[in-house]
Amino acid sequence: MMVGWWQRSVRTGRIFVCSALLASCAQIHNDPINQPLALATPSAAQFDRDVETDYDDTVVSLSFSGGGTRAAAFSFGVLTALDEFRVPNKSTTLLDRVDFITGVSGGSVLAAYYGLKKRKALADFKQRFLLRNAEENLQTDLNLFSVAKGLQGGVNDPTAFPKWLDDNLFDHATFKSLLRQRRPYIWINASDIYDRTPFVFGRVIFSALCSDLSSYPISLAVAASAAVPVVFAPVVIEGFPGRCTQPLPDWVQRVRTNPESPPLLKLFANAMDRYHSGEVRYVKLLDGGIVDNYGLAGFTIARLASSTPYGPLEPEEAVKLQRMLFLVADAGRAPSGTWSQTVKGPSGVNLITAASDTATESGAVGSYSAFQDTMSDWQDSLIAWRCKLSAAERRRYGAPSGWNCRDVKIFVGRVAFDQLGPQRAAALNQVATAFKLPADQVNMVIASGRDALRASQTFRSFYESLGRAPPRRTPTAGPIETPAAAKEAAAQ
Repeated sequence: MMVGWWQRSVRTGRIFVCSALLASCAQIHNDPINQPLALATPSAAQFDRDVETDYDDTVVSLSFSGGGTRAAAFSFGVLTALDEFRVPNKSTTLLDRVDFITGVSGGSVLAAYYGLKKRKALADFKQRFLLRNAEENLQTDLNLFSVAKGLQGGVNDPTAFPKWLDDNLFDHATFKSLLRQRRPYIWINASDIYDRTPFVFGRVIFSALCSDLSSYPISLAVAASAAVPVVFAPVVIEGFPGRCTQPLPDWVQRVRTNPESPPLLKLFANAMDRYHSGEVRYVKLLDGGIVDNYGLAGFTIARLASSTPYGPLEPEEAVKLQRMLFLVADAGRAPSGTWSQTVKGPSGVNLITAASDTATESGAVGSYSAFQDTMSDWQDSLIAWRCKLSAAERRRYGAPSGWNCRDVKIFVGRVAFDQLGPQRAAALNQVATAFKLPADQVNMVIASGRDALRASQTFRSFYESLGRAPPRRTPTAGPIETPAAAKEAAAQ
């Protein structure tokens, strides 16, 4: 018995020594490629909002969670289902009212692609991404060399995945394609693992870094959002302190010096200050799900950082707004494995997976709860502000005739596997959170996204508030036969 233990120890030691030696030779290529901000370019004080005049009274905002191709397929189902519901008394659908999308990891792939292609993305995203093997250029085998690279910082460096995304999906687009558009605003979320805070690829953070967002590749931002620790090396963003003339937004100092500031907001403000001062010269980014798998923290921060009762909206938007739906498409993982039935375990890979899933899920639940509270308070603030406007202010902000200052409601909801019944949820949770899935699983998850939206009580309440009730259905039944669904089924 002692001999067996000794042999195993020697063998383990040899593997570790060999891996360590290989690690000393393994090279991780994750040099930053972001460019400094031109001195003449102004910094952004707000969160990617441009003043426009064509505001809608009905706004849909979406959050696409992390979870590889599984998450992208589920969110795709939700997105396509929105196109089946018409806005009452309008020739448009709810898809045309999508104003904002935030994405994490697998969800960020769809968020970015829809931002680039708009509704055209519905026609080819399935073929260009969901049915493809996005792992074909990645190292996925466990061997001495991959272990060595993992010890060095990551089995895969941030080059292969962005290249695949550019060659097959994004066509080398940069954020310049997204920055000036009215609808939808797109946020890609990663995690700053030093400052332990969300990193939203937007002008606010890049301005603090004195860096140019417009020239940054969308593919690399998505890769950062999906960079699972150890599997991927961090994506690195360089700061250029002193290369821009504009100071940080006023709210950063206000938050940092206020002892009563919410912890989430203070963490973010402290990170912004360290970026701008050069205390953090190189920002190391990994999977956005580490700190917020729903990608909601950025919007929560934007609202908390605002010094107005209507921010981050413009006053013209806040006056015209009547209904807002903020829906989270959650394809997160359920508990897995059989080790909960034994005294021993988890161990090895199961231990790493369990710890990662615990951190991801607890962070997502916390961010969702904080977001719900923030949106509830925001609705109250909007009503109070609107009802105090003078007649001159109402005219200036475009309030229509017969305007009701109290007629504004924000709906916050979550659609997920667990809302489709236990049997169907169990089957869906067996689908891997990888970037390669069989076609039958892709179709199954897309259908679940469509059904989850239709079955959502939050969505039903929102749609009914517009003056029309969606068709009723049983969550565990098959998808409703709509013309769009029938057409796709016939094509498969």
